[in-house]
Amino acid sequence: MPDAIAAGGWGLVAGSALLVGATVGWFTRLPTRVIAGIMAFGSGVLISALSFELMDEAEAHGGLLATALGFLCGAALFTAANFTVARYGAKHRKRSDGELRAEGGDNGIALAIGALLDGIPESIVIGVSLLGGGGVSSVAVAAVFMSNIPEGLSSAAGMRAAGRSFADVALLWGSIALASGAAALIGYVAFADASPATIAFVQALAAGAILAMIIDTMAPEAFEGAHDAAGLIAVASFLSAFALSKIG
Repeated sequence: MPDAIAAGGWGLVAGSALLVGATVGWFTRLPTRVIAGIMAFGSGVLISALSFELMDEAEAHGGLLATALGFLCGAALFTAANFTVARYGAKHRKRSDGELRAEGGDNGIALAIGALLDGIPESIVIGVSLLGGGGVSSVAVAAVFMSNIPEGLSSAAGMRAAGRSFADVALLWGSIALASGAAALIGYVAFADASPATIAFVQALAAGAILAMIIDTMAPEAFEGAHDAAGLIAVASFLSAFALSKIG
């Protein structure tokens, strides 16, 4: 049980970046390039984490077949769900200039669902990373935290423009942070006694969903805001995360 609580705690820490980003975005006006740079950095860390913390480990423990099936299923599930929430105003939930392009105006519910869609597989990864008994993956936590900050930053401006109060915004993103913690705890408990092939499938499923999320939502917005610098920032963050995973 202590490990399960730890998993939930680390998931909450990673999810709290949404509330941190929303608070900063509400009270300040960061330059678009700064937000886009954070997003590019988060993209590189996430790609490193899914490559070396998820896919490589999944294949080593559960085999190529389970890993490949999970990876493809994760990407397909995310793509289908993302297509749905995009139709209701959450397509640009990570938009770096803070202007959410929503036809319906107040798209807070769609944003919340989109954040859950992005965060659940990431949080499950944090929980599953504790199953080996070696402690939480610091790279995974850092990657999820970095990817959540721009979403909170960009959403705050859009929700303020739609007439929402700061209390509404804090309640919304605080609830999503709690849900992230719960997902990490559930990820640990649900797969504590699972077979290596099942754990490999789940890890790869999360990896596929995360990669699809990066390409569909993070990379386009990061490039739009940071332009040619986005690739260099992502490469630098990938290398940093890779080095951290080897040192740790």
